[in-house]
Amino acid sequence: MSAIKEPTFRESVDLMFNRAVALMDLPPGMEEKIRVCNATYTVRFGVRLRGQMQTFVGYRSVHSEHMEPVKGGIRYATEVNQDEVEALAALMTYKCALVEAPFGGSKGGLCVDPREWDEYELERITRRFAYELAKRDLIHPSQNVPAPDMGTGEREMAWIADQYRRMNTTDINARACVTGKPVNAGGIQGRTEATGRGVQYALREFFRHPEDIKAAGLSGSLDGKRVIVQGLGNVGYHAAKFLSEEDGCKIIAVIERDGGLYDPDGLNIEDLHAWIAKHGGVDGYPSGKFIRDGSKYLEEECDILIPAALEGVINLGNADNIKAPLIIEAANGPVTAGADEILRNKGIVIIPDMYANAGGVTVSYFEWVKNLSHIRFGRMGRRQEEARHELIVRELEKLDDHLGDAWTMSPNFKEKYLRGAGELELVRSGLDDTMRTAYQSMREVWHSREDCDDLRTAAYLVSIEKVAASYRALGL
Repeated sequence: MSAIKEPTFRESVDLMFNRAVALMDLPPGMEEKIRVCNATYTVRFGVRLRGQMQTFVGYRSVHSEHMEPVKGGIRYATEVNQDEVEALAALMTYKCALVEAPFGGSKGGLCVDPREWDEYELERITRRFAYELAKRDLIHPSQNVPAPDMGTGEREMAWIADQYRRMNTTDINARACVTGKPVNAGGIQGRTEATGRGVQYALREFFRHPEDIKAAGLSGSLDGKRVIVQGLGNVGYHAAKFLSEEDGCKIIAVIERDGGLYDPDGLNIEDLHAWIAKHGGVDGYPSGKFIRDGSKYLEEECDILIPAALEGVINLGNADNIKAPLIIEAANGPVTAGADEILRNKGIVIIPDMYANAGGVTVSYFEWVKNLSHIRFGRMGRRQEEARHELIVRELEKLDDHLGDAWTMSPNFKEKYLRGAGELELVRSGLDDTMRTAYQSMREVWHSREDCDDLRTAAYLVSIEKVAASYRALGL
């Protein structure tokens, strides 16, 4: 890698993969099989809009089929290209392996700016894109299952699911062809917040380990930590909201496409998010200091930096100026390979993207299972759980009456204890368990191997070994 040439996103993924593989004892053939992308399909289709034929270019890449179906989001952005989609598909393979979601890696993208089209126009574009992919089994419940990504959401996933169902009228599992759907269209509670919630759970787990906190030059808990968030979209908003409202963090800066906002006393995320929704950016917000070049706030002093939007925002051009001792990559590939080396040499701890933003694919897995089982989580056992708890509470009430003023149940204990877990609670519980288990597998490698000095390499080592084990089990 040249000291002056910035690697592309795909080159960054390959460089980080190679760094990990160099520490493993894989046969060359296996190493190549895991690294390369199996297939990429490029589609060019026309849609008659605004009185003329508009041509769109889309991609669907399948990186690894060591497990099927393959899984990965579809993003809508003008800069979508084959290299980016293939790099994201590779990350999906490693991400799914790391969090033990039984999927291979895939990714899709459409070269379109969704803000330039009306809703009905975007629906026609999405349905035609879905048709082109579905007729080639690149959307299929048991072969390839997309999800939302940058520029897409519940609405687009509902259109895709309906288009697949129209093309496969006898497929009883048609709803499982895509995840991230609205709850009333086969989705699951907690999916919209999932990636941001996963970032919160990742940080909570990090701060449970004093050795790791010390490695980042920090101390204490999340309470009072100063946080800078780049990108207040779905992921950044939910991560900032949960960290500030539930963990006591202060969000001192937010960086959006039109500039950055800084307030050392902490920004009100809910209020700021509503302002952005109404005005399209942070400019004009009545609190905090606004600057047009928001990227400068990446270099402000803080405890935790959360890049939550685009690839490559921390690069060779600004890595030397980053002051945050802890970076958690809520976006895919926000730190380039060149910047990663600089940051590691500075002693900055990076919680890598393939782990940090795995909340989305984890809850997508839950949604896929729900669609295949045709029953919501909690429906069978919730009331039985409440009835069992009721027996304990009755005995405690007898004890409370018997002891009088000597002992009494805590306020709200009965209400909280009696409430059985519904779908949202079970989803959050499953996500929390997944993020904890995955982090522990990474940190075990991080601290037990002298040749592994960072969490990203540890994550690659764990995930690549799992993919290799799958291929060995298939007889390859």
